[in-house]
Amino acid sequence: MSDNQCLVEIKDLSFSRGGRKIFDGLNLKISKGKLTAVMGPSGTGKTTLLMLIGGELYPDSGQILFDGVDVHKQSRKELYQLRKRMGLMFQTGALFTDMNVFDNVAFPLREHTDLSEEMIRDLVLIKLEAVGLRGAINLNIGELSGGMARRVSLARSVALDPELMMYDEPFTGQDPITMGVIVKLIKQLNDSLKLTSVLVSHDVSETASIADYIYLLSQGKVIGEGAPDALFKDDTPEIKQFIHGLPDGAVPFHFPSPTLQEDLLSD
Repeated sequence: MSDNQCLVEIKDLSFSRGGRKIFDGLNLKISKGKLTAVMGPSGTGKTTLLMLIGGELYPDSGQILFDGVDVHKQSRKELYQLRKRMGLMFQTGALFTDMNVFDNVAFPLREHTDLSEEMIRDLVLIKLEAVGLRGAINLNIGELSGGMARRVSLARSVALDPELMMYDEPFTGQDPITMGVIVKLIKQLNDSLKLTSVLVSHDVSETASIADYIYLLSQGKVIGEGAPDALFKDDTPEIKQFIHGLPDGAVPFHFPSPTLQEDLLSD
């Protein structure tokens, strides 16, 4: 991939937390205009990676380049400006519970632009129409179902028309119908708004149905990458176990320990 085709490049990234090495020389690239998924077992640092891209966390070493700019060499003011070009849909939705649907979606427009309230209203209506919730504009957050809250969060995340959209486990805890709606919305928004998207998830089938490219992480590194079809055919033990949901294999079912007999007979 050439530099002009890449929006985010992660170079030799290392990051530790609480003495535990989460990333150890991680390298990956996010293509412009594509939907790239980052997958892996729980605890592999997928959400942490999004926080590093957004500059919320600082790496121990290595670089994260956003459109050629080193994220972690920016001043606070420069980072604030850079983040306007990024959108993040939080796993929990992270909506403001003391604001209604309209004010939640309007919040980034009021915070980061000088647009008139009339223009803000029009933009909010357009974003909510895109996620099918224009009719819910005056509802309080407590009146929303879990799926509706995710869709409001999505509308808020794209309010500023970001170049990069990041999704943190968007399918977690959703019923099959809501999950199908969110899968469809993520793909439609990526294509219609010409976004570059990073989707963090461990839901294999839903993610594979819309991703252009998948990175599979384990033990701080990329252990597999490619188009979804290619990963489903990969016979590498770690990749095969994760993609096909095998309960035991390269990642053992049992956490390392003495034998049960040794534990039972120990004083």
